Amino acid sequence: MKKVSTFTSLLLVAVMVFAMMAFAGCDSGEGGTSPEAFAPAEGYMTHAEYEAAAVDSEVKLDTYVQATQSWWDGQITVYAQSPDGAYFIYNMTCSEEDAAKLTPGTRILVTGYKTEWSGEVEVAEGATFEIVSGDTWTATPTDVTSLLGTDDLIKHQNEKVAFKGLTIENISYKNDEPGDDIYVTVGYNGASYEFCVEVYLTGTDSDVYTTVGTLNVGDTVDIEGFLYWYEGVNTHITSITVAG
Repeated sequence: MKKVSTFTSLLLVAVMVFAMMAFAGCDSGEGGTSPEAFAPAEGYMTHAEYEAAAVDSEVKLDTYVQATQSWWDGQITVYAQSPDGAYFIYNMTCSEEDAAKLTPGTRILVTGYKTEWSGEVEVAEGATFEIVSGDTWTATPTDVTSLLGTDDLIKHQNEKVAFKGLTIENISYKNDEPGDDIYVTVGYNGASYEFCVEVYLTGTDSDVYTTVGTLNVGDTVDIEGFLYWYEGVNTHITSITVAG
């Protein structure tokens, strides 16, 4: 068998390592695509271009499903995020069959109109979409605890986020009984914030819905969710744990 020189062996190893790094950088799994590496499909916007677009103008988004609310009457609301930013797509036109395909990580191309409601910038009702097969990505929650009470928090609007060490100040149910949304008032650094367990997002049999129902005023909690906005931060909670 022909002997391979030390130089050639090292060169082959270097090539293999480079190839593995390149492959890892293209991994479409959680956290696998950096903002710098992400490029939307031709004709679709970056998140910066979406932010710069005027309200009521048409927008075209290349993004990934992170979660959905319950499908109903030919429509579905989507929490979406790309490596460069996030979107709330309200009542997107969707068949029940296609709704079942919109699992977390699914890449979609969305065409709709930008709108704003009580501080929440979103894609208006009636947007259309198509699924891009063979590519998935889910976001890792960004810890934005330190941004509470600052002007920088809204820069993460609609992203999957985390908060650490919040204090429960009040728990109440919409319509005053379990089975509907849960309003969660939390405190941090002397200020209060209104979060929400959105029943169409989590359902009533989920761990988060059950856990919130057992919390007491004064409990210290860690929260994950989507940074929705309604006249101020109004995070839609997807996970909550009592801090040790």
